Amino acid sequence: MNNYTLNKPHGEQKEAGLMEALGKLGPLLKDDKKRLILSGITGLVNAGFTLVAPLLVARVIDKYIQTGNFHGVLVFSGYLLALYIGAAIANYFQTLVMGTIGQNLLFKLRNEIFNKLQELPVAFFNQNKAGDLISRINNDTDKLNQFFARSLIQFVSGIISIVGAAVFVLVINWRLGLAMLAPAAILLVITVILSGWIKRKNAINLKSTGGMSAGIQENLENFKVVVAFNRRDYFREKFAEVNKVNYDSAVSAGIANNTLTPTYSFASSIAQLIIIAYGLYLITHHLISIGALISFLTYVIILYNPLRQMATIWSDFQTALAGWDRIHDIIDLQSDLVTVPSNESAPNSKLLTFKNVNFGYPDGKTVLHNVNFELERGKTYALVGPTGGGKTTTASLMARLYDPTEGTVFLDGKDIRSYDPAARTKKIGFILQEPFMFTGTIRDNILYGNPEYKDYSIPELEEVIKKSGLETLLNIFDQGLETKVSASGGTLSLGQKQLIAFIRAVLRNPELLILDEATANIDTVTEQLLEDILKKLPKETTRVIIAHRLNTIENADEIFFINGGEVTPAGSMEHAVEMLLHGNRNS
Repeated sequence: MNNYTLNKPHGEQKEAGLMEALGKLGPLLKDDKKRLILSGITGLVNAGFTLVAPLLVARVIDKYIQTGNFHGVLVFSGYLLALYIGAAIANYFQTLVMGTIGQNLLFKLRNEIFNKLQELPVAFFNQNKAGDLISRINNDTDKLNQFFARSLIQFVSGIISIVGAAVFVLVINWRLGLAMLAPAAILLVITVILSGWIKRKNAINLKSTGGMSAGIQENLENFKVVVAFNRRDYFREKFAEVNKVNYDSAVSAGIANNTLTPTYSFASSIAQLIIIAYGLYLITHHLISIGALISFLTYVIILYNPLRQMATIWSDFQTALAGWDRIHDIIDLQSDLVTVPSNESAPNSKLLTFKNVNFGYPDGKTVLHNVNFELERGKTYALVGPTGGGKTTTASLMARLYDPTEGTVFLDGKDIRSYDPAARTKKIGFILQEPFMFTGTIRDNILYGNPEYKDYSIPELEEVIKKSGLETLLNIFDQGLETKVSASGGTLSLGQKQLIAFIRAVLRNPELLILDEATANIDTVTEQLLEDILKKLPKETTRVIIAHRLNTIENADEIFFINGGEVTPAGSMEHAVEMLLHGNRNS
């Protein structure tokens, strides 16, 4: 079984570079190519208008103000106003377009992550906390959206303004231009040096945010236990711990993100001092005009203001990259439960065969050793053994929730891995120890497990349930199929949820029906009803029952004792009880 753990130590995590991230995001942006081009054009127009303005100011000062031609001043003031209005309009449309691109990316990215989660096996969800996964879908994708919707506009516009301003000042006067750009060159070196550190701090913060989300979800889901044991203090202490970790990482990330801002502001001030000092020197030597010097002071603002914004934008970019690392950890995962060609077949026609099966978890713990047994059609089998002996793991291998680490499980004579998921789940019904319900009604939950009934009306579905002998179970609920169900389970008891899961599974008419403690939370009368229904199943249906109640397994055709990684035929009921008692003493 693969190790699907996402929150690995930092040294073991793969970090995506800029080009790799953009390459993977490319397919998600292919439908927005026209918008990206439009955004680029509006950005160029905006920057172009802004860069031309200082040249007009220089011309007005040198040609009109110094000569007292106020008519020329008014005319060129009109030109400047037109430029500023054009720049504002271009900036508005660029913001609108990039905001749309950001929302489209967020929509597609969340869909891709959620669809990927649907492809992953049960092992993945056992190894990762739901709260952390929710944080990756909500929080980390939103970091990317914020960068594309807001920061990327400033980033692209800033780059255009910086490059454009650099070109303009070098053309106007290369000496003063180089002097003006010297602090910017130093900033570039500092930014490159600090980028990795900023990204690491943001990655740690995003991970701690996911951990806090997971901790909150875990405590809220088990709040009944907290109240029952009156351990709200424990709840508060655990939350305080994860909140403190998140606080410390957020402070560290905030310090890292704001390190560049004062440095960039200081460089801007130094550049202005250089322009004034060196510019006055050039004026006294008639190497530059007063208008040109004033335009240089404007270009300092045009160049260094975006640089100051870049300090924040670059931090946002590092945060977005850190979020992308966590997102692409999921997107790059591949399920190990793939469909394979059936190169081997069982030597008999038994419904299910375990041949030399071994199974272990990624932490190195081996649960089953060289297990061999067969299940015949139409018989009832019971799996007994001490808690933690491997009963549920064995049942999970039967349903291919996991694959053996060695050996083969055969279903109907074929390698179970050769069945596609739809064909396999049609043959196998699995009632879990803690059945999950979806928010809606009983009808919704039944249809979830039985797509062939999706177009059935309530009377038609009731007729199907009646013909299947499940009407008595449905009558337990006052509102029948319209009984409200919530995923949190607040409206139904665990026993009632198990009844719904039972109806859902039996209506599928599976060839193999696995019941994992399916009657553990049901009263004796209802349990008898279930047993009667099980007896009415088609004679070809094979039943596998995991239970601790002896009366539940006393009518089994064969009993398997599972403990210490071994599956052993238990023989008679008396022998199974003896083995169970002995196993519990040794466990």
